[in-house]
Amino acid sequence: MRKFMVFDIGGSSVKWSVINENGEFIENGKFNVPSDKEEFFSKLSITTNEMKGKFDVKGIAISAPGAVDSESGLIGGTSAIPYIHGPNFKEILNEKTNLNVELENDANCAALGECWLGAGKDNKDLAFVVCGSGIGGAIVKDKKIHGGVHKHGGEFGYCSIICELEGQLKFASWSKVGSTTALVRKVEKLKGLDEGSLDGVKVFDLCNNGDEIAINEVNKYYFIMAAGIYNIQYTYDPEVIILGGAISERPEYVEEINKRIDILMSSYLEGKIKPVLKTCVFGNDANKLGALCNYLQREKNL
Repeated sequence: MRKFMVFDIGGSSVKWSVINENGEFIENGKFNVPSDKEEFFSKLSITTNEMKGKFDVKGIAISAPGAVDSESGLIGGTSAIPYIHGPNFKEILNEKTNLNVELENDANCAALGECWLGAGKDNKDLAFVVCGSGIGGAIVKDKKIHGGVHKHGGEFGYCSIICELEGQLKFASWSKVGSTTALVRKVEKLKGLDEGSLDGVKVFDLCNNGDEIAINEVNKYYFIMAAGIYNIQYTYDPEVIILGGAISERPEYVEEINKRIDILMSSYLEGKIKPVLKTCVFGNDANKLGALCNYLQREKNL
């Protein structure tokens, strides 16, 4: 059975695995993101060549941040690693390893991984929403990513909503007001705490322990999530919407969002199709599985 080198490029570290074509993990590791482009590509190629000698890996699959162009091997947009935007990953790594290279956006990879073997394995059409420092996501149609003409398909965090900011009703992006980070910063401000005093876990602990400010803001957070998810349902009408990010691992997460969706649908909204929500099965490993799924799909279409 063929084996592949798979990289998941994050803001501070690069996680890697050797995975076979059935999605089984054989070996894992990681290294810190280097400070410059040359060392970055050197680490990718050295790690690959070591695993190539050990396991006879047949190709390289990559999950990366930014507006990834899977055809060209270029990454547009911005991310926490500025030097990855511009170089041609396919050309550089092929020259250094003599292996075929395929890459895709990290949120898209997570969606593909869950659609291939995880929460969406029985579905063809799904939406994926990840909540953390911002709101990200992906759209899967017939088991394949719908990237859109500008490679922004599924970038739900850019969606505009009306909310109260600084005492006035204003337009803002879903990421700005509906992410976990936005929730934490709002609670810090209302409680007069320095930025960085709290994190998502602490805010939800405050809520569960009866803190009125946290209870009020967590309730708003769930309503914002419910509204965004409802809009996705009526924009794309997927079979299922899969939720990712560390916050989605909370046992009450889906139940609380469903409660707010019920309130919205029974009180204000005309739509009668309630979104079906699931959470990720593979967590952070979904990115790597999705990167390999993308590789196999593109290989099949060549």
